[in-house]
Amino acid sequence: MDVLLCCCLLLLLASAASAGSERCVRQGKAAYSPSSLSPVPHGSSGACGYGAMAAEINGGFLAAGGPRQHRGGLGCGRCFQMRCRDAKLCSAGGVRVVLTDFHRSNRTDFLLAGPAFAVLAKPGMAQQLNRLDALSVEYKRIPCEYKEKNLSIRVEEGSDKNRGNLVVKLLYQGGQTDILAVDVAPVGSSAEWRFMTRVYGPVWSTPRAPAGPLQFRAVVTGGYDGKWVWAEQEVLPADWRPGQVYDTGVRIADVARDGCRGCAAADAAMDDWK
Repeated sequence: MDVLLCCCLLLLLASAASAGSERCVRQGKAAYSPSSLSPVPHGSSGACGYGAMAAEINGGFLAAGGPRQHRGGLGCGRCFQMRCRDAKLCSAGGVRVVLTDFHRSNRTDFLLAGPAFAVLAKPGMAQQLNRLDALSVEYKRIPCEYKEKNLSIRVEEGSDKNRGNLVVKLLYQGGQTDILAVDVAPVGSSAEWRFMTRVYGPVWSTPRAPAGPLQFRAVVTGGYDGKWVWAEQEVLPADWRPGQVYDTGVRIADVARDGCRGCAAADAAMDDWK
């Protein structure tokens, strides 16, 4: 456990080094995804592992992110506000999207699902916007809000409690946060925590899962700060099953401190979006 805590501390320090610009407005490019529901290809779980569930997130207002946004999976589930910069075609309010996949193009920062792309346009201008190869956009990371939803855990296929193999996917991660570590333990135990390993995106696994019922804890960062978040109640029952979603009873709402004060232009752009 000491080794895990040291590793988590190093990760927190690395996260803090870049957190000052988390809420700054950035310039980039966005393109349209031909799928009407999700950037995730049919039959694929996508680079973030959401699969068909992606269509249920944020009302289908989704995006696939480039390397800078996806960050090797750490960016999965992050929320962004975005608007395009063509005053003739684009609405002033823009759209809020959740990052649910990765795309490798070096021409665009985001690939937007159909519903999200359409909201970028002024009324009656969506078809003209669709004809463009790429849009100049400005965007910023914002807190995710899932009304009446706690952080939830989906037990993934391939999990086998008889063999101690547990693979879970974290859903409805609120706030402007990143999860850097996840531990699992039997309910009521304070000495049998076992660390899980990030497989990709929001998916974590362990080949040494204890017998249920199970509780979880996670290291959550919000801007400059990191903390343990505990779900001390039973999260997975003793008879947990793959494919089922379980409520942790924990709601995350931390927000990064504003680190854009040194840039007047960024401040003005942010104030315009508040």
